[in-house]
Amino acid sequence: MLTENVKKVLDASMWDLATCQNGEPNVVPVAFKSVSDDGKLLVGDVFLETTLNNIQANGRKIAISAYDASSLEGYQIKGTAEYVTSGEVVDIFKAMVEKMFNGAATAKGALIITPEQVIVTTPGADNKKVLA
Repeated sequence: MLTENVKKVLDASMWDLATCQNGEPNVVPVAFKSVSDDGKLLVGDVFLETTLNNIQANGRKIAISAYDASSLEGYQIKGTAEYVTSGEVVDIFKAMVEKMFNGAATAKGALIITPEQVIVTTPGADNKKVLA
């Protein structure tokens, strides 16, 4: 579902996670993130309390926006999120966060996001084109 161009932008940029609950939108930037070999989007939970509450309340729905600021190539990915508090993915994010914050913070868990739709946000003729 994720093309090589989409993966390239996801790997190189920050992501903004968007959720909603009771008509109240929430968006947060995330730096602890990666794309798994099977095309899932992985996000380490350091400060995601509102995001997690929204996911629980809205049927696990989430949207991710990522873009290259210099070329303006960008994508919105809509999908469903699963929250885990143990396992290899969590261990990897814990190590990343603890290293960056010199042990002052850690990852409490991780979101595993299954993409369901990829939409082009790049300005131009393909803007709003659904890739999958």
